[in-house]
Amino acid sequence: MTSKTPRQRFITALERKPLTGRVPHFELVFFLTMEAFGKVHPSHRNYSQWFQMKPNERELHLRDMASLYIATAERFEHSAIFLHPNPYDANETLRLIEIVRELSGDRYFLMLHGDATYSIPDGNGVEEFSYRMEDEPEKVKAEAAAQVDGALKRAELFQKHGGLDGFALCADYCFNKGPFLSPTQFGEFIAPYLARLTRGYRDLGFYVIKHTDGNIMPIIDQLVQTEPHALHSLDPQGHVDIAEVKRLYGDRVCLIGNVQCGLMDTGTPEQIQESARYALRHGMPGGGYIFSTSNCIYTGMPLSKYEVILDVWRKEGNYPDD
Repeated sequence: MTSKTPRQRFITALERKPLTGRVPHFELVFFLTMEAFGKVHPSHRNYSQWFQMKPNERELHLRDMASLYIATAERFEHSAIFLHPNPYDANETLRLIEIVRELSGDRYFLMLHGDATYSIPDGNGVEEFSYRMEDEPEKVKAEAAAQVDGALKRAELFQKHGGLDGFALCADYCFNKGPFLSPTQFGEFIAPYLARLTRGYRDLGFYVIKHTDGNIMPIIDQLVQTEPHALHSLDPQGHVDIAEVKRLYGDRVCLIGNVQCGLMDTGTPEQIQESARYALRHGMPGGGYIFSTSNCIYTGMPLSKYEVILDVWRKEGNYPDD
């Protein structure tokens, strides 16, 4: 029997089906491309002159970005690539997907950011958003619905074009102590629109991964009820215990993450190893788990600390053969 590609294994985990061999792995973003490859990450590049470039120059930039994403996936054994187009232009994004598929075939699961729901406002917007929910709730909801409509319309373009497997919904809802809205407010202003967005993507044939940092436990029932294929982050710094989440929801949603990012910056190798082991030990049983940190491999993190968790994963993150 031909062994499954990383993409197929990633999908198998998303669908919570049994796997043999190593647990799939990916990172929402791997920012250490300068340290690993001597190249600036695509999200950090300044393309202010993009629209002055000739078509051949744009093509070279897109190919360089595509090659860097693939090189990252190959070196660190990622099963999926979260593309971060820069600049974000629909036609250029479609071309980026084409190039990645041209260079790597169907080896990797490809996703884009696709959230359209309200997230934690910045410090200047919290007060205004709070007043608006109270003073003009129907207008706030109408805007939420319009944002979902726009996202689904864009998704139709990607579906027709082909090559994309899914969307990562990256609106953050929670601080370490809890959601930025009460569970009741979340159920009124976010959950219905997240559910419609997720259902729309699924109806178009896409997989959906819902990401949010922080303490999701007060709203996790609502998140699971929106029926994403997976929940990402499961943030231990937000007091989310993957063992408890697996017990409560492991038969309904794939789990991704739980290796504590903060420890990877400030912790000892032994602490980092234990965090990785804990995530594997409690995420793996029965399938439906993808190994990942609780956020991303961010700028400033020592690459050697990431390699610590990879070493644990390679040695201990393996299902038995049939």
